[in-house]
Amino acid sequence: MSLKAGVGFSMENDAFASGSLACQGALDQLKEEPDVLMVFSSVKFDQQKMLDGVRSVNSNALLVGSSTAGEITAQGPHPRNSVSVMALHSSQMKFVASVAEGVYENPRKSGSEVAGAVKNLSEAPLQTFFMFPDVLKGGGSQVVLGVLDVLGENFPVVGGASGDDFHFEKTYQYLGGEVYFGAVVGLGISGKFRLGIGVGHGWIPIGLPMKATKSVGPLLQELDGKPAISVYEEFFGEKEVSAMKHQTLAKLSVTYPLGIPIPDLEEMLIRDPLTVHDDGSITCAGDILEGSVVRLMIGSRESALQMAKRAAEDSLEGLDGAPVRAILIFDGVGRNKLFGERAGEEITAIQEILGANIPLLGFYTYGEQAPLRVRERVQNVEKTATVFQNESVVIVALGD
Repeated sequence: MSLKAGVGFSMENDAFASGSLACQGALDQLKEEPDVLMVFSSVKFDQQKMLDGVRSVNSNALLVGSSTAGEITAQGPHPRNSVSVMALHSSQMKFVASVAEGVYENPRKSGSEVAGAVKNLSEAPLQTFFMFPDVLKGGGSQVVLGVLDVLGENFPVVGGASGDDFHFEKTYQYLGGEVYFGAVVGLGISGKFRLGIGVGHGWIPIGLPMKATKSVGPLLQELDGKPAISVYEEFFGEKEVSAMKHQTLAKLSVTYPLGIPIPDLEEMLIRDPLTVHDDGSITCAGDILEGSVVRLMIGSRESALQMAKRAAEDSLEGLDGAPVRAILIFDGVGRNKLFGERAGEEITAIQEILGANIPLLGFYTYGEQAPLRVRERVQNVEKTATVFQNESVVIVALGD
């Protein structure tokens, strides 16, 4: 067994103690010297003190991670704020990582920079790329495009956008012992291992299709010639929505996001609105191309659970018979709100397919990155293309 993993977590109130206990728990389970530590943490903790706690236990392993909107381990979604750590060791895999700042100013450039740096650091061809971007000001799609500019359109890129416990104010990214914001951290993996990826959401459209008559990047200005906010005003009422004019729309949109039909995709591409502007335009977490068809979406527990099971099956299939050694889950925060007290059912359903005793780490995100399967109509050939999406569950299974 060349790949081994261990997971630890702590819900202690002290940031340093929680970081150190989570890391020690992961190492106790791993029983090997770790090559890389993945750290996911609540913003409740002082982020630097939390990382200092992790580093007090192990200062040698490569460390990457992100703040979250909720942490997930094999025990399910954590009921309280926590620090969660996965330690990985492999004799056949090599890990390299880097960070690029300036996501708010030029997200595509930041994506290209972090992917280029990771690619240059790797002595062997990369097999996959994990990324943890800040998307609070939109730009998620552009960060992904920047990564793909360097690694290639069909390269398997996975990951989750940083969260901040559903406040939508400030998120953080980690590399080594340093804390960043407005950045994207990337982890590249090369060597001999198996990779299985599954993704799906289960949200369904409501209402009539609309056209994005005016849109620039993540800024959706008009739908059917009217201010973009009208889609929510017509559904919820102007009085209800007017209270959000100078506040975040994200807390509503996680269960009522926008969907964009994509040819030859079974599910629509989901976009979460983040903020409403004075002119009625909306900044979304990812791009909406002008001229796109847009639908208001609603979450269905039954459908979302079904898609989680299918994503788990797809990730297992991708291992081509190899045993599962570690599981990583990047779960849209809206799914946690949709399932509510039953959020653990989704994780249990995934474990029933991949294994209940496999080391598992994940977090609730403000956006997910994963390859989607697209069938070309002319040649009827199935290809994959990584996109930025919302309200999806991305399941990554690692095997020998």
